[in-house]
Amino acid sequence: LLLALTSIFLKKKSCEAFAPMINVRTASPFKKASTSSPSLVSSSITRTYRSDVMSLNEKSSDTNSNWPVQSTTSTTTLVGDDAAYFSFQDQNVADWFKFSAATAFVLVFISYVWFLPGGLHWGDLFLETVQQTNRNDSTTIDPASTVFRMLTIFAVTHSGMASIRPYMEGIVGARAWRVVFATVSLPLALSCISYFINHAHEGVQLWDLTTSPQLHAACFLTNFISFLFLYPSTFNLLEIAAIEKPQLHLWETGIIRITRHPQAIGQILWCTAHTLWLGTSVALAASTVLIAHHVFSMWNGDRRLKERHGDAFEQIQSKTSIVPFAAILDGRQQLPQDYYKEFLRPPYALVVGGTLLAYAAHPYMMAGAALLHW
Repeated sequence: LLLALTSIFLKKKSCEAFAPMINVRTASPFKKASTSSPSLVSSSITRTYRSDVMSLNEKSSDTNSNWPVQSTTSTTTLVGDDAAYFSFQDQNVADWFKFSAATAFVLVFISYVWFLPGGLHWGDLFLETVQQTNRNDSTTIDPASTVFRMLTIFAVTHSGMASIRPYMEGIVGARAWRVVFATVSLPLALSCISYFINHAHEGVQLWDLTTSPQLHAACFLTNFISFLFLYPSTFNLLEIAAIEKPQLHLWETGIIRITRHPQAIGQILWCTAHTLWLGTSVALAASTVLIAHHVFSMWNGDRRLKERHGDAFEQIQSKTSIVPFAAILDGRQQLPQDYYKEFLRPPYALVVGGTLLAYAAHPYMMAGAALLHW
């Protein structure tokens, strides 16, 4: 979003002016508009929870709670939370005004600090610091090594801050720590995404399969499916923006029935599609770090959920799998008859629309990345 807005509002040059700078293959849609991780930039999807969906400790200590929660798509009693649930009746207009104001303030602040003309240009300083330790000789900079180092810094920072979350929330509070987490992670993610877009076709050309229309179709389909594997916490923008108190949710339904770590599986799919299509050392280097980061996040995520939710997590772990569909095929996960309804919800409608919009917005993202000169 920041890259697209940069190209629109800075108005230094039109998008067409960058066409000669961009290899014809960059018209392909295979650039991810949002990742935080893979952990890189959060998806613009509205989501909230029912008032009876609270953290496990709150449920266990509140004798008047409605826990266990009843699934909205079946009569099954849930141990964890109902993923992607959204009700317009539960929305508070005032909260969304707060969300809009908070998001605008954070984006403007990050833009000023990181890249805007007249700002502090910390983004330039970050890139220069990485490149100073990454020169093949006095004049040459290897873009594959640069993107590898940038993403490694992002991965260590992102997972590190997530790991110390319980301790920091006890010191500064859940909302304050979420603001700190976002303020550090978002600019690093912006730099990594922008640099990747600008240099994805550089480095060593390891293979070139772009003449195959079948591969293009397969890559597009794989990329599209990868966004359906977004982790359900991504949908709750009010918690992401700290309007509601951030929770470490224990999800049980929806995509979790297919795989307990959907974000990692989605990132692997995204990296596979992009690396196959681009065939460059830059794409391979970026994908290597992203996949390694998410493999670590599988272990780290399970560890954090077990520490937070205890026996409830172990119950869900016993009937879910990391490998997609494995728990379903071996009978540990019993799908309700109306399972498909867990995907017929507003967040997934916005996922589909947002993915197609990202396809159309690729020229603007590439133009915005070029304007940043990273």
